[in-house]
Parts: sequence; C-alpha cells; structure tokens
Amino acid sequence: MSGETRATPLRLGSIAPNFQAETTIGPIDFHEWVGNNWVILFSHPEDYTPVCTTELAALAKHEPEFTRRHVKLIGLSANSIESHDGWINDISEIAGCPLTFPVIGDKDRQIAFAYDMLDHQDTTNVDARGIAYTIRSVFIIDPNKVIRLIQSYPASTGRNTAELLRVVDSLLATDKHGINTPVNWQPGDKVVVPPSIGEEDAKARFPDLQVVKPYLRFTPLAKEDYIPRW
Repeated sequence: MSGETRATPLRLGSIAPNFQAETTIGPIDFHEWVGNNWVILFSHPEDYTPVCTTELAALAKHEPEFTRRHVKLIGLSANSIESHDGWINDISEIAGCPLTFPVIGDKDRQIAFAYDMLDHQDTTNVDARGIAYTIRSVFIIDPNKVIRLIQSYPASTGRNTAELLRVVDSLLATDKHGINTPVNWQPGDKVVVPPSIGEEDAKARFPDLQVVKPYLRFTPLAKEDYIPRW
C-alpha cells in the first residue's frame, strides 16, 4: 500500500461520487439508481465471514423500515458477483427473509478507492495480490446526492442497524422542521430548537417551546411528523 495515491477526501457536504457498477441486481448507474431517495452505501470486508453475515442479515430484516423512510440500501465488497450470489443465500437463510437490496462487486477496488473504503490500518487485511480489502464504511446520502454521514468501523466490530435508522430519523426531522436532536435522542423524544432561531420566531413555530437556558430550548416532535406513513 506504500506509495499509493489517495482519492480526494470525502467530507460531510461532499457530493457522493457517481459510478457505474455490476451488482447482484444487474448493472447500475449509482446516481440514476438513487433517484429521489436517500441511500445507505456500506462496505464489508469479505463474503462468507461471520461479522459481515450478521450485518447483512440484520439489514435484510430491517429493509422494510428503511424503505418506509424512502431509503435504499446498497452494499459493496471486493468480491465477485458470483461470490455475492452464493453468500446471499446463506444471509437470507440466517435472516429468515430474502436479501433484496443490491451488493456491488468491486474486485478492482475502484469504487472503494473513490470512497476511501480501503483498510489503511491493518496491513494484513489484503488479498492474494496484496491489495487492501475494504473496511466497514457507511455513507448516508440524501436525495441531492450530498453525503450527510460518514462512519468507519474496524473489521472486528459489527455496525448497529438501529443506530443507522436513528440517524436517518434525525436527518429527516432536521430537514423537515429545522431542529436538532440531542444526545441519545430517539424518535418521539423532545428535540432541540437551534440558537439561530430567534426567540419570537421560536415561540411562533414551536408553541410548546421549553426554555432551559437561552441557548438550550426543547420542543416535542411526534414521530408521525417526519417519518412517512405506510
């Protein structure tokens, strides 16, 4: 990995790079496939491995909840489509439901490189050619193709599906109502009114405003106010 040129770093607010890819549902143009939806693009290190299997099984089980929020899921690893197809059978068996979202085959790491999903920490996490495998990266991307969240996990640590749903709910509420969500917030909890909203405007917009400090103001926000109904 020494001497390699890194891809341009992606930041919150960056436009998610577009790409064409082979997936388990056929070839896609990423931006075209996203359409007007939100999307969670995530990578896993390797097919037929235990932690990755539990992650994709959990996402398969929770896919209806993401779909309800107009969120598409798409996975990626440095394996072939043929490998993915066989492994998906195992995942569906373990999940107790079919895995229907696409998984990208990125054997040459072109997409992983563009999104900086490669393992630069563990020099042993390489294939037979010495090319780094992917880590557990997550990108939440909005309908304007803007990156809203970036997470990276080591290969030894599985992600939290409930946390991904929680962040999506926070972003939906924030975008719709112009609020923020406080520590450990869960859908249905009180939200924070940002200091940028003046006092009179805050009272008009949020009749149940609760002022703890001039800079710390809460208001109730019902779940149905931002999560689409079935």
